[in-house]
Amino acid sequence: MKTESNTNKITALYCRLSQEDMRAGESLSIENQRLMLKEYADKNDFRNCQYYIDDGYSGVDNTRPEYVHMLDDVQNGLVGTVIVKDQSRLGRDHLETDRLMELVFPAYDVRFIAVTDNVDSANGINEMSGIKNLFNDMYARDCSNKIRAVLRAKGERGERLAAWIAYGYMRDPDNSKQIIPDPETAPVVKHIFEMYASGIGIKRICGTLEREQVLSPSVYNYRKNGSRARNLKLDKPYAWTNNTIRKMLSNQIYCGDTVNFKTYSKSNKLKKRIKNAPEDMKVFKNTHEAIIDRATFDLVQKHFEGRRRADKRGEMDKYAGYLYCAECGSRMYRNQYKAQKCDSYRCGHYENRKSDCTSHYIRERVLDEIILSSLRSVTKYAREHSDEFYTAAIRNGENEAAKNLLEYEKLKSEYESKIKLLDNAISILYMDRASGRITPERYDVLAEGYEKEQPELKTKLESLEARLNDSRLCEKCIHEFINKAKQYVNMPKLTPELLRAFIKRIEVHEKEVKRSRTCGNHIVVYFTFQPDKAIKLDSEMSELGITEFAK
Repeated sequence: MKTESNTNKITALYCRLSQEDMRAGESLSIENQRLMLKEYADKNDFRNCQYYIDDGYSGVDNTRPEYVHMLDDVQNGLVGTVIVKDQSRLGRDHLETDRLMELVFPAYDVRFIAVTDNVDSANGINEMSGIKNLFNDMYARDCSNKIRAVLRAKGERGERLAAWIAYGYMRDPDNSKQIIPDPETAPVVKHIFEMYASGIGIKRICGTLEREQVLSPSVYNYRKNGSRARNLKLDKPYAWTNNTIRKMLSNQIYCGDTVNFKTYSKSNKLKKRIKNAPEDMKVFKNTHEAIIDRATFDLVQKHFEGRRRADKRGEMDKYAGYLYCAECGSRMYRNQYKAQKCDSYRCGHYENRKSDCTSHYIRERVLDEIILSSLRSVTKYAREHSDEFYTAAIRNGENEAAKNLLEYEKLKSEYESKIKLLDNAISILYMDRASGRITPERYDVLAEGYEKEQPELKTKLESLEARLNDSRLCEKCIHEFINKAKQYVNMPKLTPELLRAFIKRIEVHEKEVKRSRTCGNHIVVYFTFQPDKAIKLDSEMSELGITEFAK
């Protein structure tokens, strides 16, 4: 029976439907719940009824908007009765649901009714209510485990798991599982990568896009698909954020790859996503059409390895990701001065006192002159004597590739032999189990170890085959270098574009006489036409920055 104090208060009719419940059939639909609760309220003379409806929310989610709204009204003393179809509609987290039914509702003198479960707090505590809440919780956990298993299988096969489509792509009209470049936004993505690769900082990129009146991703999706993001700002349609650009520049999807299992959650009740370790992610290359070529993408990641932010002048360090200390392998960082011509580079480990390495001091303008001089010389030779350049480069490349191929082929043979041995071992174990020679428990223990080792070997084999393919790319790299040398005839100054086109890595050695103003640094330049070889340069560290090739 209703108490007198509850007569003038709200009768909360709470309805909830999740995606899992939709599969259960029409009986759980929102409309069915509304009709049932309205009929029950009218039949039992409940007045001042108000619906609280969460459509499309899981029962383990305790942040459901209408659920939170109803609890706020309860705690404010506005609600006298809460009616649901059954206890699972209130929630599937048994700890939370038990707390509401046994602590919260009684504390605020709220009557709770679950129609089909025959639960009415006015008749006293139902001994089965706690057990039903536990079963509802177990059902949610079981559904979560099944969904996770399906997603894991799809992710292992290389299918995309992301529910959203990255800016720059759209769903293929002929194949809903495939994505293709969006003709409207793909050029914007390419423009962003090109600006960053040329040395423009993220903040300046945002300003450029705003001046060019390029719609931000959230506004573009809203206008095209009607999807409303949390950070949607319709009053500022051209406002791009640093975080948006930064995430875009590090997203491997733009070079044609699918990356699965980037994040995970610890429990079906914890919605926070935790970033996975790189070794736990699955990368599938060339699964869709790329917007950004892999060389440009790798260059941008090199910049991320170095200084990520633009300097006070609004410029990116053009040597970020290229310049390294030859002794300790640390990146070298730029030290800025009021007079730009005095900017210099020092070893990162020396600056941070992480090792006993020396400073490897070299001025930026001197380094620019050395690298630019070497680029002019090498590209001129490649441009004017293409055949001789190709012959010499391919000969050195083949010698290096031959050494690698011998080593790689040997390892490949070892891995393949081990995989076959493991297959035979598992087959013999199965026969022993079938014949009763070993117990099922013993079989499970041994087979688990073998099956765990197999994927590790297969992963190593895939990595090895990738290195084998890389070692065969020498000829392609040389042709690309010659073509670029013919393209870049005039080189008035050193730019990030030139570094991207011709240089892979630069290593700076310490001077033979420390702090000398006349003794130079030995510099090793790794050109793109032969990644595993290098050309050594001697730099005379005078104010003129005289440069010579070491023969």
